[in-house]
Amino acid sequence: MKDFISDKSKIVDSSGIRKVFDLALKIKDPINLSIGQPDFDIPNIIKEEAIKAINNGLNKYTVTQGIEPLREKVVEFVNRKRGTKYNVDECMITSGVSGGLTLALLVILNPGDEIIFFDPYFVMYKHLTHLFGGKPIIVDTYPDFSLSNKKELIESVITERTKAIIINSPANPTGKVLTKEDIETVYEIAKKYDLLVISDEIYDEFIYDGKFFSISSIYPEKTILLGGFSKTYAMTGWRIGYALGPKEIIKEMIKIQQYTFVCAPSFAQYAALKALDVDMSEYILAYKEKRNMVYEGLKENFNVVKPEGAFYIFPSPKNLRISPKEFVEECVKEGVLIIPGDVFSERNTHFRLSFAADNRTIERGVEKINSLYKKFSA
Repeated sequence: MKDFISDKSKIVDSSGIRKVFDLALKIKDPINLSIGQPDFDIPNIIKEEAIKAINNGLNKYTVTQGIEPLREKVVEFVNRKRGTKYNVDECMITSGVSGGLTLALLVILNPGDEIIFFDPYFVMYKHLTHLFGGKPIIVDTYPDFSLSNKKELIESVITERTKAIIINSPANPTGKVLTKEDIETVYEIAKKYDLLVISDEIYDEFIYDGKFFSISSIYPEKTILLGGFSKTYAMTGWRIGYALGPKEIIKEMIKIQQYTFVCAPSFAQYAALKALDVDMSEYILAYKEKRNMVYEGLKENFNVVKPEGAFYIFPSPKNLRISPKEFVEECVKEGVLIIPGDVFSERNTHFRLSFAADNRTIERGVEKINSLYKKFSA
């Protein structure tokens, strides 16, 4: 039979995260610490706005770039939070941050163009770059996941084909929040070599320590800022995000959206308008407590950088008789669902644990992981 599957599709493996999700369906009462979405529900006031939009017949296509009231409100929100000066022509509404990233890479990549991003990385960066004909250039940031001390290393991989740098802060899978010095390092390199920066800021409200810095505040002329509503407002299934950047790039992204996503879901756009008025600080404070619970529970037996944001921690076992990958397999066998580190990395020394779960699930998971560590410790 003729092989109908393209070579570029074959390059991409199924998501390791989804494989664990599928496994969870087969395990009775799993301790699920694998999920990358909040454990709280969408606030009622936002749900009511979505229902109102549906009942009022706002269910058809919107304009491709997104409804103007939402674009105006996103621009106002971003400018206030980041000190930027975007206007509505530099903003579009996307089908989540993943939709924005897809459009950005489709617009900027020619075959063989290189995209730099940092290990550990979100799984989508590598696979989408491959799919759209680009070449991933992956820069190791272990053990501290900082960038300010890796300027020479980053510069050493830049070639004539380098098109852009992707940064993610707060980061999935590490919870790392890039410091002002980290951001300035990326800015100096991007400016020196005339590179775009794609800044994935989907976890921007989940900040527990320090301060959030966006490269858009110092390099707006060549930054594509991606943000959204999935994490802060638990609207993961509603697929609603936004992109801001240079007008000519946003214009092209809108053009490509006509032939891909068409528009972001209509009812979710109207709900997002209301969401930007909702104070989520109490939810974020609760997640800081979850972060503390996980970090304090794991630090004795695991090498771990304390996450400053997002809702992930990325530990590695200190001293085992088995490999880190085998340790993850043992955890999964015992019903503790965590994600092996090689899903997010060229290394296989760590694992990702999501603390987007209720406190009792976190307690049970940490207790079981420590018990298994003691069982297999050297």
